[in-house]
Amino acid sequence: MNDLILTEGARRALNRSVELAQALRSAFVEPVHLLCSLLDEESPALEQLHQRGVDRGTLARAGLVLSVEADEDSTLTALTAAVQDAPGEGGADAKPPESSELEEVIVFAQRRVAAAGKYVEISSLHLLAGLAKVDSPVANLLRQHGVTVVSLGFEAAREDITIAEAMPVEFQIELQGTEPDRIDVLRILDAAANRAREGLRVTEDFVRFTLDDVHLSRRLKELRHQLSSVLASLDGESLIQSRDTRGDVGTSISTRQEMLRASGLDVARAGLKRAQEAARTLEEFSKVVAKPVEPEQVPVPEQFAQIRYGLYTLEKAVLTAVDSSRQFDGRSLYLLLTVEQCRLDWETVLRESIAGGVGIVQVREKSMSDRELLSHLRRVREITRENGTLLIMNDRPDLAVLGQCDGVHVGQDELSVRDVRRIVGADRLVGVSTHSIEQARQAVLNGASYLGVGPVFSSQTKDFEELAGLEFVRQVGEEVSLPAFPIGGIELSNVEQVVGAGATRIAVSGGICRAEDPRAAAAGLAAILSTR
Repeated sequence: MNDLILTEGARRALNRSVELAQALRSAFVEPVHLLCSLLDEESPALEQLHQRGVDRGTLARAGLVLSVEADEDSTLTALTAAVQDAPGEGGADAKPPESSELEEVIVFAQRRVAAAGKYVEISSLHLLAGLAKVDSPVANLLRQHGVTVVSLGFEAAREDITIAEAMPVEFQIELQGTEPDRIDVLRILDAAANRAREGLRVTEDFVRFTLDDVHLSRRLKELRHQLSSVLASLDGESLIQSRDTRGDVGTSISTRQEMLRASGLDVARAGLKRAQEAARTLEEFSKVVAKPVEPEQVPVPEQFAQIRYGLYTLEKAVLTAVDSSRQFDGRSLYLLLTVEQCRLDWETVLRESIAGGVGIVQVREKSMSDRELLSHLRRVREITRENGTLLIMNDRPDLAVLGQCDGVHVGQDELSVRDVRRIVGADRLVGVSTHSIEQARQAVLNGASYLGVGPVFSSQTKDFEELAGLEFVRQVGEEVSLPAFPIGGIELSNVEQVVGAGATRIAVSGGICRAEDPRAAAAGLAAILSTR
């Protein structure tokens, strides 16, 4: 869209159509979104529409805008509100692609411009002409109101001219019809379905047996069942009957690289890519054979698109789980350092605790000014860098960058993982505090590098209205392979309970900071963790 030569009005209308599709959670930008946008843009197209009685109420009466409740006089007002209210998280933030019909509309407009024989920008009238020309519910509505290519002032191109009825002849030519093409499409769909199932199964086996991750295994299994359900609507018997493995030229084509994998992760990664590519093929070719559905139903191609997006999310989650496990390997003891909590000088506490086995340090300060906090953070960075200890900044991704930290930790009420990454980049760790198994599962899918799990016990460091307890620690240990650090009141007197609940890592504040001997306290905790 950015490469098109457009008038400002046409560009605004196209951009607005994308916003409407986002607000309505549409998988594609459709002709109806563009028509709505043209009705909301002062332009020659709007003038032509009004002259022929096409207005906001016309769309509402025709039922073309089904996702927003609106009366005849407020369709676009409601849509505008929908755009403004669309949340910044999730699918509403991703720009949907143009549907094939809208692509044809734009191509038609480009051809009309090219036919002018001189430099002409694509205007709102060109777009409206395309909407009237390309078959869709919008085109039907426009034609009913007399909006056509010719009525908009454009000369009829060769493909627009109606051919007179042919003279009768004595013979009839038998055409082959579309059955051969349909068989080819079914073969493509069958092969893609097999690739998608195979890729999902290969990845699921890795997640299940190598990562021991119940959560991600369940998500992959759900995608497999979703795929099977959608394929069932395409007449699975016809897919199988169209199969011709012996005649498939692709079975004899392979590369040396396909036969080489360096690790189980490489196998899983290739499986995910295979499934994603197959899902795209299913999405595109199912458009040829998929049956029309009711307005409240999701079309088959769109269901394949949803599976593909789900695979992208799972790919990120699987790779993050593997990468984070490597980064936290050998780092099971996490210190939350707060100056006011330290019985001894904070530098002494920091150095001694690292000597006792702390592998990760988080700077958690609530009372320092920003300037004072940054200075303190840089000093902690100097000390942790001496022995390779990871440094995490609490809550403040901006200071994490300025202080050259290895990552940042956020709570449920702070910035999302997505927003934090916009500040700190893709390479830094992003930890997330979780207080329920649902929050833990969501943090994994959101791309968190590790989890804070708790609070486990009551703490003198921080007040909690409700404790998640040991049962939450047990749930995370059983379901999630992403590194998880139980937190909240953990010390030598109760750490064995946490380990007994399945924890292999812990985060500690007062249990080390307030200790008379921070090194001994850290060493004692590390020793118990090493038994897991």
